[in-house]
Order: sequence, then C-alpha cells, then structure tokens
Amino acid sequence: MTFTDLFWTSGEGLPLHARDYAPMGVIGGETSGLPVICIHGLTRNGRDFEDLAPLIAARGRRVLAVDVRGRGLSAWDPQPLNYHPGTYAGDIVALLAATGIEKAVFVGTSMGGLITMVLASFKPEAIAAVVLNDVGPELSPVGLTRIAAYAGGASRFETWDEAVAYARRINQAAFPAYGDADWDRFARRVFDEKDGGFVLACDPDISAPIKAAAAASQNGASALAPDMYPLFRALTQDRPVLLVRGGISDLVDPAIVERMCAAAPAMAVVEVPGVGHAPMLTEPEAWAAIADLLDRVP
Repeated sequence: MTFTDLFWTSGEGLPLHARDYAPMGVIGGETSGLPVICIHGLTRNGRDFEDLAPLIAARGRRVLAVDVRGRGLSAWDPQPLNYHPGTYAGDIVALLAATGIEKAVFVGTSMGGLITMVLASFKPEAIAAVVLNDVGPELSPVGLTRIAAYAGGASRFETWDEAVAYARRINQAAFPAYGDADWDRFARRVFDEKDGGFVLACDPDISAPIKAAAAASQNGASALAPDMYPLFRALTQDRPVLLVRGGISDLVDPAIVERMCAAAPAMAVVEVPGVGHAPMLTEPEAWAAIADLLDRVP
C-alpha cells in the first residue's frame, strides 16, 4: 500500500518524519474515524508498521507511522542526551499541532508505549485509546539487560548477508519461527544502504541517556525504564487500553502483566504465542484484538 511522506518540525526546529497512510474506507461502509498514530521501539523506525498500517487504513482510518527523532528519515539530534521519552512526547505534541489532529488512537511498541504514557501527562485529551505492544510501567531486568547490551552497538556492515545475520542474531529469540525470507524482510526494515555498505537506520547515540544514567546508577536496567506506574494509571483512566504481550517475551513477564491488570482492571490483554519482544501486531491474535478495539472507538 502506498503512503506519503509527512514532515514536521520539533519545538527546536529538528525535521521529523512519518509515513502517512490515507484511509481506504472499504470495510463496513466506514469512510472515516479517528486517526491512528503508531510509535516504534528504541532502535527501530516507522517501517515496523508497514504491514499493520494498511490493515488499519482499510478500516477507514488515517495512519501515521512515526520515525522518532534519530531514526528513519527523522533528523539526528545534535544533543544525544535529548533522546528520551519526554523529548519524544514533545515531538508528538508538535506532530498533532502540525497536522491539526485533536485526538487519535495510539499504538506504542516498547519505547513507543512509554512515549504514549508520557504523552498522557502532556496532552491527555489527545489520546482516545491505546495499544501497548509488549511494554508496561515496569519491565523485566532480563529483557532490559539484553536491550542495553546491543543498543548503540554495531551499526554498519559491508555486505547484505552480514546485515541480515546481525538482525537475526539480535532478534531470533523473539521470532524463533522466522525463516531466511523473514529475516531478509526484517533487515530491510532496520537497515539503509549507504556509502557502499549497510547501516542501521538510527543514530548510534540514541543510547546516550541510557549509558549516562547507567553510569550514574550502576544499574543499566533501571536506567532504561524507571517506575512509570503513575503515568500508566493516568493513561488507563477513562479510555480503552489493550496490552499485547509476546507469549515468550523477556521484557513483560506474566507477573508484570498481573500487576498491570491490578492497576488497570479494565485493560484488555491478549497474548501472541511463540513470539517474544515485540509482536509485529499482524499476528492473528494481536490483529483481532486491535480490530476489536478500533470497532469500539469512533
């Protein structure tokens, strides 16, 4: 499905990008609905939603798949310590202003979910409903330690085979059923061809705040995700919220899900079997739950 490139600027003038999918309006006669804003994880970009976005657009909704600053076609920040959810949430506020969007459904994968929690404290009236993809107000140290080990690491490879092998090595535990063709397609989402080689489509310095906090606290896991329960409780007040968990996720374990449900009893939960961190959201279980949520939101 085709999309257009949407550019806007941050508060300090940094050029930012999103893929803009127009609503198709082919299901149930619907031709419009609140737009959906999709926000990716730490080292990824808006291409993560290239399969999900057309499914949502086919239900009559505009979809914006954001490249968070420092990723994809969005500019790199000259001040790497700005790479944190507070800054990113401010960029989403700027996106809403630039597009005239007053309210939207938000889909947040991993870091994107944390950004959405922060956004709820900045501009709660803009959030109609939320999909939290394998993320919560607390995260398992097991998964956080794994993420901290590769974030900001190797970013350039001379051959495509090396790039694909890297993508497979870093993510194979999350997608054990993937074959060679799947990994080739996965790598095309996270790598760009540049100067005769292949580079990750993100600024290596996106991990600078994590490293700085870890150095100060000697605890990289807590630096990646401090306690965000107050923000989570605010996010889950008076709006539909769906948690999608990878069945073998090392970031959101069953005990965390139990505590999240205690804090937000109305939250819906769906688990995607055989997938870790994080589901692509087109898996049958995930998509059925997302479609149900969209059916309940104007």
